Amino acid sequence: MRDTVGKLSIDRRFAVDTSFVLFLLAVDIGQSALSVGMDTVFSAATLGMLLVIPYFMPTESPKPGFSGWLAGRTVLALFGLGLGIMFHQALGAVLPEMFRYLPMTLLIVSAAVSCYLQFCAMIRFRLAR
Repeated sequence: MRDTVGKLSIDRRFAVDTSFVLFLLAVDIGQSALSVGMDTVFSAATLGMLLVIPYFMPTESPKPGFSGWLAGRTVLALFGLGLGIMFHQALGAVLPEMFRYLPMTLLIVSAAVSCYLQFCAMIRFRLAR
């Protein structure tokens, strides 16, 4: 019974940590959407890779269907882009200048935590049966 409960909790957390990184990267891209430069192109390429690649990470739990999983992450990324554009245009004039870098700061922290969790999941010791 304990194994079943553990597996169910793993199923619900499938790629949740990379979803935070995806959302915050989309917000950061949305803030700089009006200025098209090489940094925006590289960030958009990274966003595209972050949409697809986490599905192929090794996991012990069964994976959901790819099309539904990709559709959910695409909606999350589009919501983040819209929020970033709104944050840049509407809230940027109201909030102090230091809040301009908040999405990038949170992106760096969430990416570091996500890398740590992914590495721990990949190198975790498993008992031989």
